[in-house]
Amino acid sequence: MNGPWDEGLQSERTQLAWIRTSALLAVTALAGAGIALRAGTPLTAIVPFVPALLCAGLLLTHTGIRFRRVQEALHQSRPLDNRADALIAWLGTLATVAGAAAFVLAGFGK
Repeated sequence: MNGPWDEGLQSERTQLAWIRTSALLAVTALAGAGIALRAGTPLTAIVPFVPALLCAGLLLTHTGIRFRRVQEALHQSRPLDNRADALIAWLGTLATVAGAAAFVLAGFGK
């Protein structure tokens, strides 16, 4: 053991978890928007899905940068700050929930 980390693949597993998170967020936003469009809901009910999709894209494109930062932090024995990534994932999830709520509420208005 050459540092405070295990020689396993923790960084790689974390990277894959972030990829799964961003992919699931994108699929959920696209599916929600698609269902809302096919159901004939107003466009205002679909708008919240757009930021969710943008958050998913941002998380996915940031995956390589995050992986390098994690590796550097581990090898330099310094803490890593992932609050921005967690905030983006949280905002994307919140936007998806808002889109689903808007879809449901628009359906009850008919």
